[in-house]
Amino acid sequence: MPRSIHGGRHELGQNFLTHRPTLARITELVARTSGSILELGCGDGALTRSLAELGRPVAAIDIDEHRVRRLRKALPGVRIEVADATRHPLDAPVVVGNIPFHVTTPILRRLLASGRWDHAVLLTQWEVARKRAGVGGGTMMTAQSAPWFEFSLEGRVPAWGFSPQPSVDGGLLVITRRGSPLVPVSDRREYEAFVRAMFTGRGASLAAVVATAARLPMSSARRAVVAAGAAERRLPRDLRPEHWAALWPQVSQR
Repeated sequence: MPRSIHGGRHELGQNFLTHRPTLARITELVARTSGSILELGCGDGALTRSLAELGRPVAAIDIDEHRVRRLRKALPGVRIEVADATRHPLDAPVVVGNIPFHVTTPILRRLLASGRWDHAVLLTQWEVARKRAGVGGGTMMTAQSAPWFEFSLEGRVPAWGFSPQPSVDGGLLVITRRGSPLVPVSDRREYEAFVRAMFTGRGASLAAVVATAARLPMSSARRAVVAAGAAERRLPRDLRPEHWAALWPQVSQR
């Protein structure tokens, strides 16, 4: 395969999925959704072929022009384009992809800021998938998005299931847009700023962190935490989406 004008495998972060059980699992997860499909980073088309068998419109993109040219010939029924996943419009109801590990965060941020998709099935680094799904505690990015999206961890992929083999395992992360947001979309910017202040603030207790982040008297912060059902939680990372959603009106109205 000729070298792409954008670089070789290392520069492009190309670790192609060869693990058949994972290919089948991703296809199964996508089959539970409806609507057209956009695949990010189709590579040699191992997943693209499975998605095409679902009988739904499929578009696939890859930054490697040589692989795109070859895959177009193999799959004439799929729209395949040369494009950068960090810039291409995320304009399909279902977004799927084996995400290059070095651009995982930018792509996730774009997804969570976009309003044109309903389901995302992503193969990322194991620790990224685990953290985004809230296993072992929530992260700021997940907490900022939780009122509008649900995250679930759907499996672990061994490093040897990729070619070339990366240094870490992969993880299957599914993100679903909530039908009924827990916080009004009009509040999103202010809510995200509050979550950021919570995760970057200090305090010996959750109430103390809330008091600092929301600039409230300590007594008001304690009442807000109790009203949100979070009295037993110690840190922002311990809060569940329902806690954040219940806490927000308590602090925003003050």
